[in-house]
Amino acid sequence: MNAKEALAFAKKNDCVMVDLRFTDFVGTWQHCSYPIDFIDEDVFENGQGFDGSSIRGWQAINESDMLMIPDPSTAFIDPFYKHKTLVMICDIYDPITRERYARDPRYIATKAETYLTQSGIGDTAFFGPEAEFFVFSDVRFSTGSDHGYFSVDSPEASWNTGAEEPGGNLSYKVRAQEGYFPTPPTDTLQDLRSEMCMVMKGLGITIEAQHHEVATAGQCEIDMKFSPLREMADQVIKYKYAVKNVAMANGQSATFMPKPVFEGNGSGMHCHQSIWKNGDPLFAGDGYGGFSDLGLHYTGGILAHSRALAAFTNPTTNSYKRLVPGYEAPVNLALSSRNRSASCRIPMYSNSPKAKRIEVRYPDPTANPYLAFSAMLMAGIDGIENQISPGDPLDKNIYALSAEERSNIASMPGSLEEALTCLEEDHDFLLKGDVFTEDTIKSWIDYKREEECDPVRLRPHPHEFELYYDI
Repeated sequence: MNAKEALAFAKKNDCVMVDLRFTDFVGTWQHCSYPIDFIDEDVFENGQGFDGSSIRGWQAINESDMLMIPDPSTAFIDPFYKHKTLVMICDIYDPITRERYARDPRYIATKAETYLTQSGIGDTAFFGPEAEFFVFSDVRFSTGSDHGYFSVDSPEASWNTGAEEPGGNLSYKVRAQEGYFPTPPTDTLQDLRSEMCMVMKGLGITIEAQHHEVATAGQCEIDMKFSPLREMADQVIKYKYAVKNVAMANGQSATFMPKPVFEGNGSGMHCHQSIWKNGDPLFAGDGYGGFSDLGLHYTGGILAHSRALAAFTNPTTNSYKRLVPGYEAPVNLALSSRNRSASCRIPMYSNSPKAKRIEVRYPDPTANPYLAFSAMLMAGIDGIENQISPGDPLDKNIYALSAEERSNIASMPGSLEEALTCLEEDHDFLLKGDVFTEDTIKSWIDYKREEECDPVRLRPHPHEFELYYDI
């Protein structure tokens, strides 16, 4: 839709409000609503002002004025509001220069797609993320100078086999590490996931599958059909919005935290990706795993820069509670076909050239999709341009290797602080085409260190009391 069509669409659907939304630096949707009569075609040219200093990681107080300009092609009706509301995703502009804002994640994704085209390598980068999440029936947490705790619960959790429940405990709990693919009554969330799928379908998202995941306590996955980079990043934000709100409407709470449950599988966001040109897939060939040299070099770039990419693909302190050996989390940087313990995998479900893609397995769903997808694309392009080899494939079970064998395999960072240091030392590939700027990268690193790493580092951990209180 163009501007005129978007407004006509709102009128046809009896919308009384217009919701303008954008994704902040960290990856959360922000919004402001306006009566439908207040919005006309002028807003698509001149935008609506807001305070950029109140958005995490953005403007200083002395340069706070910013503009959000809606993209009419993103228009949809919000399925959760009581009053009919047209929603449009916005791009962010500087009101003085009228230029796009360099720290706007959606702009970075736009520039990444443009750089791919300008490189001559291809014209479309397809992404297909598999964002996992937990659904809890009760969530409590609090920290202060005198305390710190969290508590989560789910009626299907393995720790509830002995719990007293209303009407009696009917068992059928999900055993630890055995949550993959059970049917009801063990899987209690089938209808909830189906409702999420129907809502997403109404938002224009094509769903391929939904199922329970490995961990106990309500771990789920809903898979979307692949789309071009920026379009898919838009869809991931809508996906998370739908999951959280459908859960809330059903008296549940959904989280995309990578590791909310100790001693269980964490939630990942495996990212399938490929490059096409003039409608033809470029990753298919007669090399390892049916890959072309271009596809292998793309993968080589991903592996070469993975430790720096982690700052965007695994951007929270909690991310590194998931990235530990075992629990299907890919810590070691290697390529394989079929082997799910490798960080980069070539899925072998189909021999069709159109299905040839690389699956990068270490990202998690706390990632800002605009930044994570863009960073991975830039790493892959760098691999193609510099013909970086992915190294010898590793088709063994990586977790079963000896310590000596594992010592020859590079690994992901062990903490967010380490990932940020890696990004400081390795980010020239992100600066090509002005996709990421030095200011954007520095601002990301500073924000993550000051607002996340330091607050977690400075607080006593509850388990430290168990370890050290009586020493």
